[in-house]
Amino acid sequence: MLNRYPLWKNLVILLALVIGTIYALPNLYGSDPALQISATRTTTVDSSTLAQIRSLLESKNIPLRSIVLDDTGLLVRFENVEDQLKASDLIHNLLGNDYTIALNLAPAAPAWLESINALPMYLGLDLRGGLHFLMEVDTETVIRQAYERYINDLRGLLRSKKIRYLTIRQQGDSIVLKFRKAELRDKASSAIHSEYRDLQLREEEEGDAYLIHATLSEVALRDIKKAALQQNITTLRNRVNELGVAEPVIQQQGDNRIVVQLPGIQDSAKAKRILSATATLEFRLVDVEGSVSEALAGKVPPGSRLYKERNGNPVLLKKRVIITGDRITNATSGFDQQSGSPAVFINLDGAGARIMASTTKKNLKKPMAVVFIEHKNETKVINGKKVNVTRKVEEVINIATIQGVFSKRFQITGLDSVNEARDLALLLRAGALAAPIRIVEERTIGPSLGKDNIEQGTRSVIMGMLLVIVFMGLWYRGFGLVANVALVANLILIMAILSMLQATLTLPGIAGIVLTVGMAVDANVLIFERIREELRNGNTPQSSINAGYEKALSTIADANITTLIAAVVLYIFGTGPIKGFAITLSIGIVTSMFTAIMGTRALINLFVGGRKIKSLSI
Repeated sequence: MLNRYPLWKNLVILLALVIGTIYALPNLYGSDPALQISATRTTTVDSSTLAQIRSLLESKNIPLRSIVLDDTGLLVRFENVEDQLKASDLIHNLLGNDYTIALNLAPAAPAWLESINALPMYLGLDLRGGLHFLMEVDTETVIRQAYERYINDLRGLLRSKKIRYLTIRQQGDSIVLKFRKAELRDKASSAIHSEYRDLQLREEEEGDAYLIHATLSEVALRDIKKAALQQNITTLRNRVNELGVAEPVIQQQGDNRIVVQLPGIQDSAKAKRILSATATLEFRLVDVEGSVSEALAGKVPPGSRLYKERNGNPVLLKKRVIITGDRITNATSGFDQQSGSPAVFINLDGAGARIMASTTKKNLKKPMAVVFIEHKNETKVINGKKVNVTRKVEEVINIATIQGVFSKRFQITGLDSVNEARDLALLLRAGALAAPIRIVEERTIGPSLGKDNIEQGTRSVIMGMLLVIVFMGLWYRGFGLVANVALVANLILIMAILSMLQATLTLPGIAGIVLTVGMAVDANVLIFERIREELRNGNTPQSSINAGYEKALSTIADANITTLIAAVVLYIFGTGPIKGFAITLSIGIVTSMFTAIMGTRALINLFVGGRKIKSLSI
């Protein structure tokens, strides 16, 4: 009974193979080229849109796999990428710019596999296609905003210290404070120096006025730029996560640039709109005492500012901002219970909740406005050259009378559509960018190129397996066939684990699988050579099999553990492609240990275990 596994071991091996096969299956079905059609602010996608698109594609003889209408819009599946690209142009011409038409890849696995969460692996940018952006952070805006904050802080400091000043304004790369008397300037200089160590102060006189020039130190400037870059990276990552992109790459490049890669996303316009949007909100009180007509004539009351509502109506708002979007901790879209109109439900942090509670308590029955602020990147032709410019859009989306005291949670309305409410909630939830960004490089990797890479990668895996299978079969005969069965099982388990982890497979990942295919039989080579040695020493076939597995185990473990350590180091210190290689290699090492040792032993036990045999096919 040297070579018999107990029943539970056989059941564990069988269960692992069954589960692995089921979860590897979705990868055989692949993905269908598809178009995801959704509406923008002023439109909707409904059954009439579906009928229009179906009729158009039928008239142009473009075959469909399916067309489905759901809550997110229309999903149109095609037979191949060529039909997908043709249909994209036709549908865009039909619907115009009021709809978003995204090229995508939709899983083709049956519904019963999806019901048990058996999904195919995510494919990286080089296999699935997608978008690559190189973005530059506008650090000049970051510095300007920092100086604006310091101006407000300095006003508050001097007011609290009861130091009278003439003016505080920004002049170039410094803040200029003007005083009537030298004593007041000296007192202010001492207060500023003790409170704001990041400001370098320089005193001078200008006629009868006494000035302080406050400039940010080099260390402070560097820290502000670095913090803005890191905040933008975090915000972009949050926005990409909200979009549902699998395994994106978002990383710093240089001092002021960010690389963003979005596998599977083909709609460049929508991706740019979401990623580069700096949308946020400001809550301000309405100036009910000032005259709008006088403001339009140029006489804007001190402490107020003229805005416009979405319908174009002018409105006077207080300059003092109650809270801004950076106080928002969560935002969800929904519907107002009374009017049924689209709404965004806002949650504030502790400080924001206290400010809002205090403001609403003091201003009951007064109107409060919500200002939507967005920086839009546009390309203009100036002197015959295309120049990227940033345009700031500010519009009042909601004015409501404060009926009661509220603080942490409330809602805003005045939005044009459900989609706008959803997009605004996404941007607020993901956070505002610390500074505007502009796209300096954009690359779209089409599904056709990804398809070629998949075919070449699959071919390399198959060729590698065939060569190993032929060698093992010729060199080790019957035992070699057992090793080949284990090799196939190993590949199935690798695919299953990658699918269950929803890992991203890239070309380097495929290279890791090919390497694993070659390394997977190393353990069996060691075991089989040990069995041959035992047979040459005159041992019986059964004892030779047992000794081969027992004595080779430590050598196999040492070799695989050292390789696994190298793979872990690659994952920890490597970047995107290197990580993909390390993941597939690590999984392959673990699964090959299982199949090459337990799997082959179970098969050999099944055929020759417990029987009296005189020779082995090895």
